[in-house]
Amino acid sequence: MPTRTARTAWTGGLQDGSGQVELTSSGVGTYDVSFPKRAAEDADGTTSPEELVAAAHSACYAMSLSKLAADAGGTVHALDVTADVTLGPDQEAGGVKLTGIKLTVRGEVGGIDDAAFKEAAAQAKVGCPISKALTGVEITLDAALEG
Repeated sequence: MPTRTARTAWTGGLQDGSGQVELTSSGVGTYDVSFPKRAAEDADGTTSPEELVAAAHSACYAMSLSKLAADAGGTVHALDVTADVTLGPDQEAGGVKLTGIKLTVRGEVGGIDDAAFKEAAAQAKVGCPISKALTGVEITLDAALEG
């Protein structure tokens, strides 16, 4: 199996510094990061580790659910997956930590009913590799078929 690489170049301290995250393996882009914008409500044109985790989780989850829905006899026409990753204070160790991830999926899947879709969605929630890597974070799920 392949290894994927990202690289961050950082200058300065935590509060006054900034960096750029480069998606090295794919070469698809370089993105600005800074802690003040990471901790702010408005990202103002920068990404954050949490947004990158959300991107990874939503993509991984969609792939896993598409397989599991097909295994259940469904034909996936479309999945719309959102991952909301929340950063908050770490009361025990100090600093900050991921305090929760909410996966929301809406699917257009033929050949299975809502119960089978929700079962596949629940299996994907615990079975996708990114979910497995994030076992220390509470992950919630809101899944529904549409159409």
